[in-house]
Amino acid sequence: MRFAIVGAGGLGGYYGARLAEAGHEVAFIARGAQLEAMRKNGLKVFSPLGDLHLKSPTATSEPKEIGPVDAVVVAVKTWQVAEAARAMQPRAIPPCGSWW
Repeated sequence: MRFAIVGAGGLGGYYGARLAEAGHEVAFIARGAQLEAMRKNGLKVFSPLGDLHLKSPTATSEPKEIGPVDAVVVAVKTWQVAEAARAMQPRAIPPCGSWW
């Protein structure tokens, strides 16, 4: 499956990395320092369940760059949800009615 992870902080980074580790195609939507760090250093997860390092994850600040996906994981702060939803439409999410 193809996943978009909106917000690559603690939760988004963890779940996205685990999905990638399981063989799924994952693209991270991030911005600012988080995006730059992922581009420079990759994404590292340190966990009691096992550490992992995605050396060069797909990461962008522009949802339209990743194209259509099968699922979107929204892992942003509560006040950022509406903005994240608007940014993902219409390019990255296929039309599906009013399920928001």
